[in-house]
Amino acid sequence: MTAALQRTALYDWHLAQGARMSPFAGWEMPLHYGSQLQEHQAVRQNAGIFDVSHMRPLDISGPDARALLRRALANDVARLDREPGRALYTCMLQEDGGILDDLIVYFLAPERYRVVLNAAGAGADTAYLRQLAAGKAVSFQPRDDWGILACQGPRAVELVAGVLGLAELAALRSFRSLSAGTDLFIARTGYTGEDGVEILTSNAALPALADALVAAGLRPAGLAARDSLRLEAGLNLYGQDMGPEDSPDRSHLGWTVDLRDPERQFIGRAAVEAERRVGPRQRLWGLLLPRDAIPRAGYRVVDTAGQPVGRVQSGSFAPSLGQGIALARLDAAIGSDSSVFLQIRQRQVPARVVEPPFWRHGRAVYPTQEGVPQ
Repeated sequence: MTAALQRTALYDWHLAQGARMSPFAGWEMPLHYGSQLQEHQAVRQNAGIFDVSHMRPLDISGPDARALLRRALANDVARLDREPGRALYTCMLQEDGGILDDLIVYFLAPERYRVVLNAAGAGADTAYLRQLAAGKAVSFQPRDDWGILACQGPRAVELVAGVLGLAELAALRSFRSLSAGTDLFIARTGYTGEDGVEILTSNAALPALADALVAAGLRPAGLAARDSLRLEAGLNLYGQDMGPEDSPDRSHLGWTVDLRDPERQFIGRAAVEAERRVGPRQRLWGLLLPRDAIPRAGYRVVDTAGQPVGRVQSGSFAPSLGQGIALARLDAAIGSDSSVFLQIRQRQVPARVVEPPFWRHGRAVYPTQEGVPQ
């Protein structure tokens, strides 16, 4: 029997807003509210609001919490010690260097951390961390009583600050957070390539807060727009662009691995170092396609001789760019600005290999005139 889909505290609110609901990672989530394109553009031009309550906050505390996270995570939480509220993005690896999950961890205070786990892996991740902490002075508190709203776009911080009455949000730097009372936590993070904040608060408070944010000018946006936005920003989706068979260096995430402390033997370190000695056999690259070509996950990439050199992991039409883009894992011999072809049914479409992202700071990284022939 198929397990029932979980619903966030905003399920009825989504229906009232006209959302088309869709299954995602075991949850029933809004796909769009009538127009993915308009929602995408609202985030790029003004501000949008996403319900991301399917992602799960987990508070980790105790005298051994820091040591646990330094062991479990490829990035080093010791970097956060000097500044409560600071955050970092990291992968959690297997011993063979494969990615178990990616997450953000916040340093709340000495011996206190908050991690936000992806929906599909939250239960397994929590069980795994508990197993690693066996016999250690560590406590876990899943915050199932909280939901998360992601407010993203060039005006998002301004509008959220007005709704919450928090003028200090304007000065909050990227990957920093603040608490306003016991049931309101705000982080300047996101998954769209735009400025914005993510608001963690009680499930009971979510509908009224969402109403106030929409009244202030933020547009509801669903998973479809979130996916096209994150792809333009060159951000990986776990389970599609990376997984247990992929290392950080094969997934454009080598920058999330901190090897500076030789005494920190985090899980997967030996495998990462061994791979770096010889170089990864594949890398994740961006592809720019002609306007009439829409790449999809699984499409084969071939070189100029017609030999297979990789596959598309994520692909779509990019509304901000007006052309197809993709993230593709390619053989190590393929580098930036290489010319390759995407096999789309019976035709081979020229593609240009580029370094992600495709969109940054409100503009295209690779203007159309520098792209592939149209």
